[in-house]
Amino acid sequence: MVVTRCVVSQGLVTKCVVSQGIVTKCVVSQGIEGGDQGPGGAPEGPARVLHHVCDSGCCPGPQWDPSLPCLKKLTLGFCRNLNNEISHIVPTLEAFQKVLDQQICPRIGRSISQVSADPVLSMSFRLEELTKLLHSIEEKALPAKNALFESVGFDGGHKRSLIPPTFEVKSESLGISTKMYLKVDVETGRLYFKKTKDGPEDKFFVQNKILQLVKSQKMPTKLAISLETDKEKIIKKDITFYDTKKREGFCQLLQQLKNKHSAKPDPDMITVFLGTWNMGNAGPPHSIKSWFQCQGQGKTRDDTAGHIPHDLYVIGTQEDALGEREWTDIVKNALQLITDIRFKLIAIQTLWNIRILVLAKPEHENRISHLFSDSVKTGIANTLGNKGAVGVSFMFNGTSFGFVNSHLTSGSEKKLRRNQNYINILRLLNFGDKKLNPFDITHRFTHLFWLGDLNYRIELPSTEAENIVSKIKQQQYQELLGKDQLTMERDEGKVFLHFDEEDISFPPTYRFERDTREKYAYTKAKATGTKYNLPSWCDRVLRKSYPLVHVVCQSYGCTNDIMTSDHSPVFATFEVGVSSQFVSKHDPNSASDGRIKFMNCVATLFTKSKTKFFIEYYSSCLEKIVKTSEGENTEHKNGSVKVRFGEVQLTPIISDPEYLLDQHILICVKSTDCDESYGEGCVALRAAEACRAEFCVTLTHHGERTGKLIGSIQLHLTDCKQTEKLYDFIKIEKDDHGSIKGKTGDKCAPPQALEITNPSYMGVGIKCGYATDKGWSYTPKTGSISPKHLGQDRASNTACESKLSPEMFDNPLYASMTAQDRKEQEAPRGWEPPPPPPDPGALAPAADGDLDRPPKPMPRNRSFTCSESKAPPLPTTPAPGSKRPVAPLRSDGALVLSGPRPPLPVKRPGPSDPQPLHKPREYRDQGDPAGKHTRNPARPNQPLPAHRQ
Repeated sequence: MVVTRCVVSQGLVTKCVVSQGIVTKCVVSQGIEGGDQGPGGAPEGPARVLHHVCDSGCCPGPQWDPSLPCLKKLTLGFCRNLNNEISHIVPTLEAFQKVLDQQICPRIGRSISQVSADPVLSMSFRLEELTKLLHSIEEKALPAKNALFESVGFDGGHKRSLIPPTFEVKSESLGISTKMYLKVDVETGRLYFKKTKDGPEDKFFVQNKILQLVKSQKMPTKLAISLETDKEKIIKKDITFYDTKKREGFCQLLQQLKNKHSAKPDPDMITVFLGTWNMGNAGPPHSIKSWFQCQGQGKTRDDTAGHIPHDLYVIGTQEDALGEREWTDIVKNALQLITDIRFKLIAIQTLWNIRILVLAKPEHENRISHLFSDSVKTGIANTLGNKGAVGVSFMFNGTSFGFVNSHLTSGSEKKLRRNQNYINILRLLNFGDKKLNPFDITHRFTHLFWLGDLNYRIELPSTEAENIVSKIKQQQYQELLGKDQLTMERDEGKVFLHFDEEDISFPPTYRFERDTREKYAYTKAKATGTKYNLPSWCDRVLRKSYPLVHVVCQSYGCTNDIMTSDHSPVFATFEVGVSSQFVSKHDPNSASDGRIKFMNCVATLFTKSKTKFFIEYYSSCLEKIVKTSEGENTEHKNGSVKVRFGEVQLTPIISDPEYLLDQHILICVKSTDCDESYGEGCVALRAAEACRAEFCVTLTHHGERTGKLIGSIQLHLTDCKQTEKLYDFIKIEKDDHGSIKGKTGDKCAPPQALEITNPSYMGVGIKCGYATDKGWSYTPKTGSISPKHLGQDRASNTACESKLSPEMFDNPLYASMTAQDRKEQEAPRGWEPPPPPPDPGALAPAADGDLDRPPKPMPRNRSFTCSESKAPPLPTTPAPGSKRPVAPLRSDGALVLSGPRPPLPVKRPGPSDPQPLHKPREYRDQGDPAGKHTRNPARPNQPLPAHRQ
């Protein structure tokens, strides 16, 4: 096939004859193409032929000139504009190169100038020199580019995150369920409602029109969205997702949307990723993305939320053979692939092969301050660092964080040694605010996270190995967790007192055969014989937070595709409320109008010491440490001492409620003879937001329980409107015929004054299993507060009662209250405590004619029990010599609303009083000072609680 091509440019006409992909003839003519083709395809007529070339040599015409003058002229004509552009861009590039590096390559500069002055030189040479100049500039600009991206952050959006996720849901309206699609566009801050997946996007709500999300407790896939229309009308849409993960992913995306487009200068909520991995002295695989995306087994994140970047990443490793720089680069690169953000290194601390790494978003770098780190060796004789802990702490605006990564003693039979490792780390790890030296690290931080290879095993004989593996394959984890050493030691209060751990729903992470996750290698041949390492949950993440703070665990699980070690990496993510660096709107030179009153404080200490005691109050909201006068000692039963303290008034530096209600008061009970701490605790000021409130906190010292402190607290605040927190954007709806189940399985939860609550914010969890003793969320039943300490005036009570919803007064469990009932219940100022609860027989009908009338118990302000519309059983008569059942008090920070309370009906026999099984150990009976190296490894005489609440 023969093709003739003609090109006209700058008055020159070029004709080429192409045959089978080969140019056989080229004719260059000047003038307007015209006339007929002559022999050989040469043009005739007005077109003047300049050259006629035939490669085959069979065509007539002049032969090709070796100097190619016309081709040069043609090329220059084609590239005239390009030549002009090069002449303009070269000076600019050379100036930019001088900025990056003062010593530019002289050869490149002279050659380009020479080329620009000589039009005969080859254009290809000119372009080659320009390319060299660009490469030189790129090499010099690369470090500056990386520094710029790390300083300001590069969030170009991941390829997958550029496409807003769409959720298929069912919308309920007037009892009719219809399918619809929700599209969350985080970048533009819009929530779209579409009838079809590819339908029009004309109906949407911007972030400030999305008011609230309300999760249904009864149906884990149901969600209610409160929206504001353009006409300022609030509407509510009830939608149902196809699974719980989708609902959680949708909520997380909306929270990110609200946070991204919020007008607040500082965030009031962040998300924290925690990861722990025993690497087994081996390098990581090519990809560890699943670890940071919380993909695997257990409580995992939805795929739509897997690419949402967290604000903080805390990575703890054990048996890590890599260098600090190498491991940091691996983690940074993995996170950049997921999020397109180059995270900022905050801190790294290494002890032998134990390492903790903290990364943060670049925009948070200036919000992090007061950085501390430390390490503790707990190896042989506490001198070897093959076992031990590393820790990092810092302030994120006004909230303190502490992170501990530990590798404890291995071996199924060395449980007591692991307990002692934990005690030594508590005493020796020195980081955090130096002003809080009287407190151990469990009290120094708003949030303390403890992760690592804790090495606690399943306490079963080695003959049960095959049975354990069989139960794991059937996912029967609860029976095995009942034999978990860490769970049992925590239940007895020996380690991790008042720590919390999310429910475990993933298989044991140790000990696997490498390069597979299908087989556990529970036997190991040694010179002394075969050693058994039963599958166990060695790698854990625990936390301890101050009372009444917002912290929610979003995921807790392990990966199943990272197999270079005999341990599987474990991940956990938390949604954490943080406080900002508050700036008061009032005159800084004026005196603070705020007051904090502690009244009727009574400390019960497990000691026989005859010394006098006083209390010290610590807080960042106080200008200095405040000490009380000496307390009045009274001998108490079981050899303990009860100390009464007088009223104390504290003056905060700022009295604005938005600042003060986020603060906490640390309490330390000390002896006057040696200024030694006998117990520490924490009280949240938010507990007294509405009115004067009673509190009860457990006193601890170096990880063990040393007593309790009860009293009341009252705040006087200035009038100031509080802004809504981002973590209050999502609420939990309390169902009409259900209740929040506690970890004991009882359908009785701490009461909430509002129908819609945030249980995590108020210290109420929606979890099942064992209850966790937080040290502030319950009142010990070994004694009761004196009636005179419960009294408060009606002015305070009215403030509390005004916040109760009307539904709480008309509780069907206690019959409806009439206006006369409420009037009779109004107590005058200086009221006396109510009489003892009447016997059950007193509630029986007085006459035969009243048999059909149900008994009406005493009226009450609000219900402290939950009902399923069942008639309450009458309380049973306590046996002689036994204690009468005590009504559970509000566990929101151990608050007690003053006022008369009738007895609660007992649905089933409550747990026994948390009395020690035997006489409490004298805290100072060993005669050893509370030093750092004098604690015995085993503590057999420690009082053990009879149950966990």
